Amino acid sequence: MTKYIVLLRGVTPIGKNRVPMALLRQFLAENGFENVQTWIQSGNVILDSELSAKEVAAKVKTIIKENIGADLKIIVKTPAEIKTVLAENPFGEGYDISRVFFTLFNDIPGENLVNGLKNLSLGNDKFIFTPHAIYLFIPGSAAETKLNHNFLERKLIIDATTRNFNTLSKMIELSSNKL
Repeated sequence: MTKYIVLLRGVTPIGKNRVPMALLRQFLAENGFENVQTWIQSGNVILDSELSAKEVAAKVKTIIKENIGADLKIIVKTPAEIKTVLAENPFGEGYDISRVFFTLFNDIPGENLVNGLKNLSLGNDKFIFTPHAIYLFIPGSAAETKLNHNFLERKLIIDATTRNFNTLSKMIELSSNKL
């Protein structure tokens, strides 16, 4: 069994992408996932499975679509991968950690696509790409940045989701707890 952190992209509190976490836990457990936990209402799941990360992403997407109706992007990482993302944060000393965001993806975008982003004018916003994450420093309003999900997904041709330091740290903490 492998422990995974499953991040749902696009969960909303109301509307077509509403995903009740209690219902999600139930459907995931009924479909073979073990030790299923969720944290807050925005789509953070911890579970155990014998499937590969890619298979987990596909199965979770299907379960949500067929049982709840939401069509979401699913990013799957191991706790070790999330620890690596946090450890490699290039926006350390001198940066306000509350303004640092971590964009995670399943498939690594092409180098030419990443290089194309480097030539864009982003004002005070900064990003650093690694094979593990796109690190964003957004000193102003996250609602006004160019570096949002839709922009990054469109430019890099990937599915991605973004979390802050506190959320990823909490997911690591929860993934190490025994149920």
